[in-house]
Order: sequence, then structure tokens, then C-alpha cells
Amino acid sequence: MNTRLNIVKIGGHVLDDDAALEKFLHHFALLDEPKILVHGGGKQASQLSRQLGIEPKLINGRRITDASTLEVVTMVYGGLINKKVVTRLQQFGCNALGLTGADGNLIRATRRPPDEVDYGFAGDVTPKGINTSLLYFLLRQNTVPVIAPLTHENGTLLNTNADTLASVLAIALCMHFHIRLVYCFEKRGVLHNPNDDQSVIPVINTASYHQLLAEGVINNGMLPKLQTAFAAAQQGVPEVIITHAANFTAKHHAEIEGTRIMK
Repeated sequence: MNTRLNIVKIGGHVLDDDAALEKFLHHFALLDEPKILVHGGGKQASQLSRQLGIEPKLINGRRITDASTLEVVTMVYGGLINKKVVTRLQQFGCNALGLTGADGNLIRATRRPPDEVDYGFAGDVTPKGINTSLLYFLLRQNTVPVIAPLTHENGTLLNTNADTLASVLAIALCMHFHIRLVYCFEKRGVLHNPNDDQSVIPVINTASYHQLLAEGVINNGMLPKLQTAFAAAQQGVPEVIITHAANFTAKHHAEIEGTRIMK
């Protein structure tokens, strides 16, 4: 319980910028505490979809995943991005292992029912769906899991939001570690003004979150990030931070600047 485990989600434009990604992965590799990396890749998936003549569809930052889109995200998330990240980490001396939810029965999910919106092959996951024994074993072997946002149910791969996945992993592993959940992307945190990088909101609690929602400050891709961040904080994750990928450095990881989420 006293061992800190860093669960870091990397996404946004950082995954497109080779220099920024390499810098982040170098610092991530240098971190000498146990760690898990969860990655997204929505922009790359959208680019490939368009090249294949499939127009991406998103609602409130969440992707509609029909059968064709599922094939695209499997190629991009489970293949191109996952192996690119793992290869870079190996270059930096970090023994990383790339995984989807199907590998080792790591993450079981349930296909989201088509209620108001039919999200297609979208997977909802709970802490009970996480194979914590496998993750605990890998971490004890000094292996760093690099997890793509793909889960599975009854022989079918499912697309699961990477922010959600990071949150659920953090909740599931709380009984084994002191968890620090860090969402890294291209902004310095949650911004009061999206056009002003200096307008970082240092702390958001439940009351201020609802106020920011009412004011329209939080929308689109930031919605699932904050929803899942609060889910983690409310279910026992002691440290939840949203920050720029450049702020996650081996030198300054003890005090990461950004937006802290408090229940």
C-alpha cells in the first residue's frame, strides 16, 4: 500500500509530435517508481479513417465505433501507436510490454447498450473487469505495461475511451498501491480560457466542476477526461492530476504542476 504507482495517460497532440513524445517517454522511462502507461490516439485514428473514406463521428468527445471504425482503431491503437511507444521505451532502457485488454484477459468489458446514442462497438469497463493479478505480477517483474484503449467481450474487441480506462485501472489497483493518476496532453491543465495557456485552474472540486460545466468552460474532449478524473477521486484514488506532458519529468515528478482534481 505504501508503494506509489504512477498510472499515466498520454494523448492529444503529443502523440503526433515525435519530438514531444520522445521527450515525454524519456522522462517516463527515467521514473524509478512502478508505472503503467495508457495511451490514446484518437487523432491518428480519425486521420486513417478519412484516408479510408470513413468519416469519424464523435459525440461529447466519445467516438462512434461501427464495424469499420473498430478495424481502424484496432490497427492504430493496438498496432501503430502501441508498438511505437513500446519501441521508444525499450530504446530508453525501460522494459515495456504492449497490451490490449484481450492480451492475458487483461480488461473485460461490456458493449455499451444503444440507449439515447448507439456508440457501436464501445466497451464499458468497471474495476471488476481488470485483471489486477496480471498487472501486479508484471509490475513485480519490473515490466512496464503499455496499454492500448481496446477491451474485449465474448470474442469481440471493443473500443474504450483511454481516459476512462486509466481511471478504472487506478480504482482497481488502489488496494495494492498508493495511486497517482496523471492525464498528460498538450495543455498545462484545465484552462478557464482555452485560448490562454496561462489560465490554468489549479484545483477543481465537485462544486467548481458543476459551476464550470454550467458556464460552458468544460466541453468536448475535456468532458470525458474530467468525468473519469472525478470518478477516480471519488472512489479512493488519492492523487489525480491533469497536466501538459512536458510537466511530467523524472526531475520534477514529485510535484507536478497542472490541475488537481479533488472530490
